[in-house]
Amino acid sequence: MSKPLKVIGRLLASIVALLLVAGVAFANLSPELGGKPTKVQRAAYAKSGHYRDGEFQNLVPTTLMTGGSTFSALWRFLFKKEPNTNPAKPLPMQRLDPLTITKKTLDLVRVTWFGHSASLVEIEGQNILLDPMLSVKMGPLPWVTPKRYNPELAITAEQLPRIDAVLISHDHYDHLDYQTIRRIKDKVGHFYVPLGVGAHLLAWGVEPARVTEMDWRDSVKLPNLTIVSMPARHFSGRGLTNRNSTSWSSWVIKSATKRIFYSGDGGYGPHFQAIGAQYGPFDLALLECGQYDAQWSQIHMLPEQTVQAALDVRARVFMPVHWGAFTEAHHAWNDPVRRATAEATRLRQPITTPELGQPVTLGAGPLPQATWWQ
Repeated sequence: MSKPLKVIGRLLASIVALLLVAGVAFANLSPELGGKPTKVQRAAYAKSGHYRDGEFQNLVPTTLMTGGSTFSALWRFLFKKEPNTNPAKPLPMQRLDPLTITKKTLDLVRVTWFGHSASLVEIEGQNILLDPMLSVKMGPLPWVTPKRYNPELAITAEQLPRIDAVLISHDHYDHLDYQTIRRIKDKVGHFYVPLGVGAHLLAWGVEPARVTEMDWRDSVKLPNLTIVSMPARHFSGRGLTNRNSTSWSSWVIKSATKRIFYSGDGGYGPHFQAIGAQYGPFDLALLECGQYDAQWSQIHMLPEQTVQAALDVRARVFMPVHWGAFTEAHHAWNDPVRRATAEATRLRQPITTPELGQPVTLGAGPLPQATWWQ
């Protein structure tokens, strides 16, 4: 490389570095960063058995970056876009009428996916919202973070009726969204979150009495329902200085007759089989499927691993989530569902693939199977 090109390269790298530093400084001042667990809370977390030296741990040894560095991954994401990582046009979507949520029978079991992982579970007459990221833009630096494929969602936060419970899997921006929490907090009966995540909600104005932090295997009773926090294999953090300062979870929702599992984010591991043995079979499992890469292979599953996880938890049918909204990896936007569908067919594992906003109603006939992503 010639000397002028080297100078230009260094100059561009310096400019990018300065912009990142400025962006991080701004982000650290933003309310979106959330709160911090107190010293007393951190001391209590040590009793959980998976909190050491100020950080939560996974059940099995887990490496965040299995290839390359965090900086190289960021550089690749910002400047080396792969083809077809974003759809050519907004994805098919069915609008959700709030009246259909408020007017229902107690025996209805219905799940509606809004894209990425945000989903509404209706069971025993109650409304349970999973990882409600209902914003178009993500985080305090929208010029850096991915933008939602569709300019709007099947339902807005303001249109949602009363929500009995919100379950949060972990505190990353694509799952715990400041703007959404601020917009729904006054209509939510209770928030159930992993250890440490409550600090974010309190910082955003949610009353402490409506926030319950749950360790793995903790359970709570709702009318005719039990909610159980279970392990996942992931990591946490909303800034440069709070990596793994909060925990991460998967969730079991069970009534007397139906059981639903939500994996949250995470890599494949033995916890799926253990969950299936203890709480399966599940009538429906919502399983992470998307945003994978060889550089972080232990914290996000490949689609084929997602199908194996469905078999492990003994899912009668599973729905791939964590795709269909944002591009956070280098694969094609529809690669997760294409590969998961192919593998599910090979292993004879039932799968449902609804459009955004299309209800999946258990026990009411065939579930959505259209290959709308092709």
